[in-house]
This record gives sequence, C-alpha cells and structure tokens, in this order.
Amino acid sequence: MRRLPVRLRRAGLPYLLLLPALLLELLVHLVPMVIGVAMSFKELTHLFLGNWGAAPWKALGNYRISVDVHAPVGAALLHSFWVTCVFSVLAVGLCWLLGTAAAVFLQEDFRGRGLLRAVFLTPYALPVYAAVITWAFMFQRDNGLVNHVLHDQLHLTDGRPFWLLGDNSFYALLAVAVWKTWPFAFLVVMAALQNIPKDLYEAAALDGAGRLRQLRRITLPALRPVNQVLVLVLFLWTFNDFNTPYVLFGKAAPKAADLLSVHIYQASFATWNFGTGSAMSVLLLLFLLVVTAGYLLATSRGRKHADG
Repeated sequence: MRRLPVRLRRAGLPYLLLLPALLLELLVHLVPMVIGVAMSFKELTHLFLGNWGAAPWKALGNYRISVDVHAPVGAALLHSFWVTCVFSVLAVGLCWLLGTAAAVFLQEDFRGRGLLRAVFLTPYALPVYAAVITWAFMFQRDNGLVNHVLHDQLHLTDGRPFWLLGDNSFYALLAVAVWKTWPFAFLVVMAALQNIPKDLYEAAALDGAGRLRQLRRITLPALRPVNQVLVLVLFLWTFNDFNTPYVLFGKAAPKAADLLSVHIYQASFATWNFGTGSAMSVLLLLFLLVVTAGYLLATSRGRKHADG
C-alpha cells in the first residue's frame, strides 16, 4: 500500500488530533439525546426503571398529553412556557443593557478602572451554587438583607414581602439571573470594543459629534455582529437555565417562577413519568432549534441587506 503524500498527511493531522474530542462530544451529547427521544415514545414509569426497554410503546401519546392545553398537564406546560419566555426576554435584555453600558463606561481611562472591571466580573467567576444560595439567604423574609434594606432602612415597602413565594418569586429569580449573567455580556462587549479604531471617535469628535451620537453612529453599528451572537447565546443559556431556579427555590418552584427546565424535572422525577418528561424535553429542543434557525436566518438577511 502506497504511503499517503506528505502534504495530505500534514493536512489531515489536525483533524486526526481533534477526532478523540469529537467522539467524546458525540458520546456525551448525542447518545443521551437519542436515548431521550426514544424514551419519549414509551410509557416509561418507575415500574420499568430496571428495564426501560420493556416499557410499553406509546407512539405520540406523550406528545399529545404535553400539548393538550385543555388538560392539566398541557395547561401547566403552557403556563411554564410563557413564564420562561417572559423571563428569558427580560433577563437577556437587562443583561445586554447592563453589560453594554458598563463596557462603554469602562472604555474611558480613569483611576481604578482595572479594579472596577474585576468587581464587575466577580458574579461570573463565583460558583453558581454558592452565589445562588447566598441570594436565597438574602431573600429571606424576616432576616434577609433585601427586606432589611428595602423595609427597615429605605422604608419602600409597607411590610416584609415574601420574595421566594408567590408572584415576587419571579422578580427574585430575575434579579439573581441578571446578576449572575450580565458580566458575561460585559466581558464580550468590552472585548469587542477593543477592535473599534480610536480614529473613528476622534474624527467624530472633530466633526462635533457628542458621546451619545458617537454611541449611536459608531459603537452600536460596530458591535452589531458581536451582539447578534451574544443575544443568541444569552437566550439559550437563560431559556435552559436549571441551576438558578433549582438552587433558589428547591425541587418545587413557585408557579410565578416555574421555568421549563424545573417543570420538566418535576414532570419526570416527581411523578416518575419519564416518558412524558422526555416528550417535553424533545418539544423544548425543537422549539429552541426553530428559534435559533429563525434568528440566524433573520440576522443573516439583515447583514446582507446592510452590506448591500
């Protein structure tokens, strides 16, 4: 057998070195995904955990139960879906706004800028469980820091509200999620701002453009490609977030903060109906694929229109 040409061997070496990592990624992600899809077509309950392959075939029955909004399971799933959508839109918008504002503010050179950057990145560097547990203590009704500041010191509330129960749980979850995630947006935007030539700002200043006009005409258009990817990543992270609500509320989140990730967990492990839980997971995956494809298509068309 003739030996491969030297050029071909050199060109194929990087792909050969990447092959183990690629196989490991497929093993970690693809195999559980395929098993989850197969489970969604079975009536898999706690009776078949020892041999889930023997569970009765249910075809699309689990999907019908999940999307039947007139039944309790479907109605609860629809409510959780809307809560997750509203939560994701607000969280992503606030994270992007805070991250962009902080990154633009720290572009100016002043004393203590490096220390302020490190402080801003602290929530992103902290372990999720330690940070969220700390917030759970701060949201305690009687001895939490939040009520101490709002009620005892600032007198903004008539009484001590429950932050981890009822409708207030949504705002508590939103505050923790934004606090935990916005430094990532800050880091990405701050890195993207380094690629904008300073000459553009100097020329704009000579032409009489103020800071706000420079931001609108130079900074934001230059950040558009980065923001398109950033918003998508933040949305996927937020929509799939499980750790934050699970650590903040425990296994059963309040109805106002019932995100899909925790709802599917409850549908699977609280009722031991893994077939229905798997069907909900597949529906969530399909929804995210459709949203991602539509978003990428819309942004690519917008980019072509802007280039043209």
